[in-house]
Amino acid sequence: MKNRIIKYLVLSDLAFWAGWGLIAPIFAVFIIEKIDGGTIFVAGVAASVYWILRSILRIPIGMFLDRHTSERDDYLFLTAGLFIAALTPIGFIFAKVPWHIYVLQAIHATSMAISLSGWSAIFTRHIDKGKEATEWGLDATSIGLGMGISGIIGGWAVTQFGFYAVFIAVSVLGVMGVLLLLCLRNDIKGVFDNGFDMDFTKIFKKQK
Repeated sequence: MKNRIIKYLVLSDLAFWAGWGLIAPIFAVFIIEKIDGGTIFVAGVAASVYWILRSILRIPIGMFLDRHTSERDDYLFLTAGLFIAALTPIGFIFAKVPWHIYVLQAIHATSMAISLSGWSAIFTRHIDKGKEATEWGLDATSIGLGMGISGIIGGWAVTQFGFYAVFIAVSVLGVMGVLLLLCLRNDIKGVFDNGFDMDFTKIFKKQK
């Protein structure tokens, strides 16, 4: 693939989602076996917290980014959100009761809404004209294959090493996804022009 930005966005997605694929099929089992008071209902509520909150937040965050035309803002949201999401699995290691799971799911949902809003803006802006379906399909295929293969690996790994080792592996792969985004430091307009500064107060001042 010649488009460098699209290539690294796809590779980042592959690493990140392959990591989450390790636990996606067995997360409900973790809740039932390792969480005090964990039930199938708790697992259902946990999934609902994630999907409902992530869905609700996508529109206002997207509207916020659309009002700020600098690609720097999109990149900061993408990388910061993905980094927080990558660290969320570590929290599951210390979770003991259902509300711990709900809080972590809320953090995960919020960070993913932030990250995906930035990702969508950058991907859409840089997609190759005439190859839109191919490149969107390439990203979807890489995520699907990554999660499909890692789902088998995750099930095996839990039986061999336990849930906590797998959570660490998920976090490591997520951080790898973030590091891949740093390869775009010279490609995203305005991000590193004056040095890398993760000061979000500068973003909010633009609203005034």
